[in-house]
Amino acid sequence: MPSRNLCSEIEIFDDPSLERVFFNLFDNAHRHGEHATEAVVQCGTDGEALTIVVEDNGIGISEEEKEKIFEKGWGKNTGYGLFLVREILSITGITIRETGTPGKGARFEIRVPRECWRKSGT
Repeated sequence: MPSRNLCSEIEIFDDPSLERVFFNLFDNAHRHGEHATEAVVQCGTDGEALTIVVEDNGIGISEEEKEKIFEKGWGKNTGYGLFLVREILSITGITIRETGTPGKGARFEIRVPRECWRKSGT
């Protein structure tokens, strides 16, 4: 599945396991998005925190499941993927939530505190 990264000028201070977070989000889009054909990564800041949005154009996640997907054991396979994603991020104060519209794709918002990121070259 093609992906687009619109955050190439951002550096996040975190351990190497952050790569696993994005792998899991893309893998879930591919495996569970049914008709998902693209995943996009976008970034924005409010002057303090950085918000990274990872979204696909698949089937999305129902309102009832939006918090459950982060629970240990929840899911169609091992049930550890998004649980571990949230755990990895929370170690450094980074948060994640699902804000997509069911039927229009999954959308994960990752909020990174100011002390955990910078623009490249600064």
